[in-house]
Amino acid sequence: MAPKDIVQTRIRIGLLFFFMLLTVGFYALGRMGVSLLFFSPGHSLIDFLVLTAATLTVYELGILLFTVKVHLRRGAPSEVSMVAALLRFGAGVMIVAVFFHYIGKLAGSWVAVAPFVGLLMGWSLQAPISGLAAWVLVSVKRPFRIGDRVLLPSLGLIGDVRQMGMMYTVLNQVGGTVGTEEAIGRHVLIPNAMLFSNVVINYTPQQMEPYVLDEVVVRITYDSNWKVAEDILVAAATAVTCEVIEQTGQQPYIRSDFYDYGVYMRLRYMTLAKDRPRIVYEITRQIFDKFQANPNVDFAIPYVYSYRMGIQAGRRANGGEAAQAAAEITELDVHLIVDPTGLTSHPAT
Repeated sequence: MAPKDIVQTRIRIGLLFFFMLLTVGFYALGRMGVSLLFFSPGHSLIDFLVLTAATLTVYELGILLFTVKVHLRRGAPSEVSMVAALLRFGAGVMIVAVFFHYIGKLAGSWVAVAPFVGLLMGWSLQAPISGLAAWVLVSVKRPFRIGDRVLLPSLGLIGDVRQMGMMYTVLNQVGGTVGTEEAIGRHVLIPNAMLFSNVVINYTPQQMEPYVLDEVVVRITYDSNWKVAEDILVAAATAVTCEVIEQTGQQPYIRSDFYDYGVYMRLRYMTLAKDRPRIVYEITRQIFDKFQANPNVDFAIPYVYSYRMGIQAGRRANGGEAAQAAAEITELDVHLIVDPTGLTSHPAT
């Protein structure tokens, strides 16, 4: 456990013993005949304090037991805060209900307001009630937790879960202002009611091992050395993701297919879900450096050939050759021409 979690656990243990002592003390006072104040016949302030302290004791005990459970299975500490919020809500409702019961108002108040409460729940509070139900469901089942990276395909939204409230889930948006999957610090509130009608994809279902499969695509020419190119790609991924390989045991590998200008070399490897952009950058940089230094491999780039532009370029080339040949022609005086055999005489002057 982290030092912060250890401190919080110690505080929880202290609160547990404190509420236990309060429960025992108030109960002892009640047995001694101390009532302080009667809310209604048979219900005194001491009895209310005993039930309140007992409820808080059960609340702290439930949180501690769940903390031990999460620690034993090496879960995320954020799960404890989510369940603690749910237990805190239940304890608050219990204390308020006991208070109204002790003052004798609960039954009469419920009969008076029940029709209106039912009307509001069925008409105007449909979405909030659905959101509350989704909050309870997520807190109990925990399909995603605080700190997980989730994708909502119907909204085109990726984000890191920062907070789970009774009505809203707060995401730290990933992408949007940048082209890669990096958290940008913009908070997005998602109504919990939407969780019932939308698909949610969890990038990090296990926060202790948040790994996903990723790939870097490199296009090589047809005359590149396939073996050399494959070795360069795999070596780059192995060097950058060596720690991930130790944890997952899965080595990088290549998949490929042809396209018009060369071959797609698809380098696939396991990567950290929240650190994909940095890892892609380091792998790409290493591949680029190795390709630049090796004459046996080359990147394929699209080449567009235009017949008309080719004809014009040929004419320009032919025109340049003619001008060069003309420049090399020199006019000589006929009297300077000498026949080496001596058989031809000079023309008469």
